[in-house]
Amino acid sequence: MNITSKLPDVGTTIFAIMSKLANEHGAINLSQGFPNYESSPKLKNLVSHFVDKGHNQYAPMPGVQPLRAAIAKKIQHCYDIAVDPDTEITITAGATQALFTAITAFVKKGDEVIIIEPAYDSYAPSIELCGGIVVPYGLEAPDFKINPADFAKLITENTRMIIINTPHNPTGSILKADDMKMLEALTSGTDILVLSDEVYEHLIYDGEKHQTALLFPELKKRTLLTYSFGKTFHNTGWKMGYCVAPPMLTKEFRKVHQFNVFSVNHPIQLAIAEFLADPEEYLQLPDFFQRKRDFFLGKMKDTRFKPVPCRGTYFQLFDYSEISNKKDTEFAKWLTIEKGVASIPVSVFYSDRKDEKVIRFCFAKTEEMLAAAADKLLLV
Repeated sequence: MNITSKLPDVGTTIFAIMSKLANEHGAINLSQGFPNYESSPKLKNLVSHFVDKGHNQYAPMPGVQPLRAAIAKKIQHCYDIAVDPDTEITITAGATQALFTAITAFVKKGDEVIIIEPAYDSYAPSIELCGGIVVPYGLEAPDFKINPADFAKLITENTRMIIINTPHNPTGSILKADDMKMLEALTSGTDILVLSDEVYEHLIYDGEKHQTALLFPELKKRTLLTYSFGKTFHNTGWKMGYCVAPPMLTKEFRKVHQFNVFSVNHPIQLAIAEFLADPEEYLQLPDFFQRKRDFFLGKMKDTRFKPVPCRGTYFQLFDYSEISNKKDTEFAKWLTIEKGVASIPVSVFYSDRKDEKVIRFCFAKTEEMLAAAADKLLLV
């Protein structure tokens, strides 16, 4: 058969490659972004409770009302922003599905979408599947900051959407209030939409505040925001997330959502709704993850790896330029095979594969695993 691939340049993801390599060589896997510890027993018991109570058939397409109401209450508690649970919140099968649905709902052939690189690897393929044109803006190590003048040059009459991610995967950087105001000014009076990937909203450190797009009134009007309960509550395999957007955008989002997955896991939705009743379950997360970051950095201080400031997410970048001249993809493989620690090379998050000799480690691991990895890296 003569088949034309819609994604001819897409192969196996680097996450699958590095995890497979780690398994084959018995390496400590700090590559893929998932915890190696369990989520709350209380939350797991709630899931079992709602399964036993018989909530095992299709949930409503937008998500169960108790969960949407709980999310609205959480947003009010965190940001003092009112969001309508009926017209502005949709429950999704993880944040990646929310991102894909948002892009599919609005991006047409020939539309330009600006993404900030290094970028989460689902953005570009989703845009390309819709016939859109990816317009990358490249951040540079070690600060990974946006230059407003350079960024503004990318906007044209064909710009349909700008995708932002804060706290930022893979760099651990965050957008500040000035960045959001810049974005608000650039899009004012246009039809440009913003897709704000905020899955790490509670993983932010050193007293910094998460600058959600919801806090900026004119930006909020044109923004779809995506979130992940998997990242928040240590259960990435449950694939549970949500999208917050103004009613007009939510209406279009749901048109695609209903034909993509229609609805998502019913008992887990009800369990999370009840779990969210205690705000401390998410308010304690910055301290929880900052302790892990600081523990890992403390164990790594005697290595030859140079840390890049991590202000959010559960990823820590390290510059290895004083250790090796190898390309980061080759160095990451060598480190896995020869030294027994798996990482992710940051160049794979750039469309031009820019190599700044930086690799990413995930510190959402037990202290025992982090300490064991650091001991191995001392020998590099």
